[in-house]
Amino acid sequence: MNNHLGRSVKHGILGGLVGGIIFGIIMQMMGQLSMIAGMMGSESLTIGWLLHLMISLVFGAIFGYVAYSLKSIWFFTLLFGFLIWVIGPLTVMPLMMGMDINLSNAFSSDQLMSLGTHFMFSVIVAIVYKMGSVKKANSKVAA
Repeated sequence: MNNHLGRSVKHGILGGLVGGIIFGIIMQMMGQLSMIAGMMGSESLTIGWLLHLMISLVFGAIFGYVAYSLKSIWFFTLLFGFLIWVIGPLTVMPLMMGMDINLSNAFSSDQLMSLGTHFMFSVIVAIVYKMGSVKKANSKVAA
């Protein structure tokens, strides 16, 4: 991995961490982190947090990897939010909990709220990513 791509992935991981913490707090207030823990057969708040943050870091790394090759990340940000919603709560999460995929309920109010939160997570990742990229570019100019 070249140095610039590595930095891009690091900025994405940082964005994933920030987005994960913000939405982890919201999920905890709504009592949903135990549902995340349920993917590992647990109801533990700690397990829910750890799993949620690990997922957030992985999604952040993927964001940084893909964003590296893009001139503008904003359309990708919305697409990414949609994709992680389909992959996460509609597909992988139900399968890990022994249920069928949840695509048939994609337009229920709960799932539309989930889509909105995944969009917001993606926007937070993009903002943190962009701030890190701009900061690095500005430090190059000053050098």
